[in-house]
Amino acid sequence: MASGLKDTFNYIAPHVAEIITVDAYMDNKSIEEQVNGLWEDVAVQDEVIIFTDLLGGSVNQAFVKYLAHPHTHLITGVNLPVILTILLSLPKEDYLAPEAIRNALTDAKTQLIYVNDYLTAQAQDEDDE
Repeated sequence: MASGLKDTFNYIAPHVAEIITVDAYMDNKSIEEQVNGLWEDVAVQDEVIIFTDLLGGSVNQAFVKYLAHPHTHLITGVNLPVILTILLSLPKEDYLAPEAIRNALTDAKTQLIYVNDYLTAQAQDEDDE
């Protein structure tokens, strides 16, 4: 997750989860160096939820090799509602179920709306009444 998303998330829901950010290409470190450095501190029992922006992007690709780590989830194409839904549903005593992630992503798809069409449909509904 990039710092801007973390800042917004923490403003809305502070202290929900430990969030570590990766801001790619902000310095001379390669994304692989950044990701490898982060992974040095991950223990086997840690649950890791990774949010990236683009499926084919270098940040997402840098994390793919770590999916063999237990309890690691890689989610791409994210937006703030997806992050909120997933992180606010973290269980206190257990690991996040993959089905919970799938449900959050399904719900998020319904939130992507072309507002022009939405307003046109609303206006037509009002005319029909």
